[in-house]
Amino acid sequence: MKASGDVVVAVSDGVLMLDVAGPVQVLHWAGRRIRFASPDGTPVRTDVGVPLGVDGALGELTGSVDTLLVPGYPPEDDVPAALVDAVRAVGGAARRVASVCTGAFVLAEAGLLDGRRATTHWLACAALAQRFPLVRVDADAIYLRDGPITTSAGVTAGIDMALALVEEEHGAELARTLAKHLVVFLHRPGGQSQFSVRTSIPTPRADGLRQVVDAVIADLCADHSLAAMAARAALSERHLSRLFRQEIGMTPGRYVKQARLEAAQALLESGDEPMTAVARRSGFGSEETMRRTFLDLLGTSPSDYRRRFRASAS
Repeated sequence: MKASGDVVVAVSDGVLMLDVAGPVQVLHWAGRRIRFASPDGTPVRTDVGVPLGVDGALGELTGSVDTLLVPGYPPEDDVPAALVDAVRAVGGAARRVASVCTGAFVLAEAGLLDGRRATTHWLACAALAQRFPLVRVDADAIYLRDGPITTSAGVTAGIDMALALVEEEHGAELARTLAKHLVVFLHRPGGQSQFSVRTSIPTPRADGLRQVVDAVIADLCADHSLAAMAARAALSERHLSRLFRQEIGMTPGRYVKQARLEAAQALLESGDEPMTAVARRSGFGSEETMRRTFLDLLGTSPSDYRRRFRASAS
């Protein structure tokens, strides 16, 4: 189904330039008419200082708004109140609303995400969930549709989302052609967890727990079953599990798996050792166990991860 009406891009000063350029280029190539609008109808400047002209005030554009696209802003910036008000008014009448990166905060402030699943840049997912408890945040999704609203992860994920919108309206053939032209995946493998910085585990306050954590990092290949860790800390298994949840935010088993995963990621990024050696050195024991863990936690295989992230000088 080919939609009628325009794609309106809601912008304000400080809007992230790539959040605008990526999806707009995709939708333009798909034959959609694009219009830009600011809350008061005045031109704006992007986060890198590039001036961006607009077609008018967001609430005063003539003609139907088929898709309202809301790009993101630097996470340290406050969401402009005038933009939130305008998006709330126009978004309620649009056939669909889409956000790129931290544009999800604008939608959340406008109340458009209440009771819905949504995503944003992995760095901002925790903040979105904390500030807007009515929003069900999925920190791994590249893009996520819930009813008439689609949200996407950080920056270039706006291209993934725009391709999905094109596929929805015009079919897979056009979307695939545009993806090839852009030299990107039509459906990116894995979620955004694979792009996040290594987990920063806080230093435990409890001596027994700190001793267990240090032992895991010191020798990833050792026996780190719950029973072995509890004996090492001279604690009951139940008490150790409670300490892990309270101070680290995960179970003992998940912590060990995460530590081994991060060690394997570092080895895959920096060298070309065989997969069996990487699995052994990172404590997984077998290549198959490592593969299952990568698929479970990152949504991609070790070999695909290496292809995407291995240093070019390796």
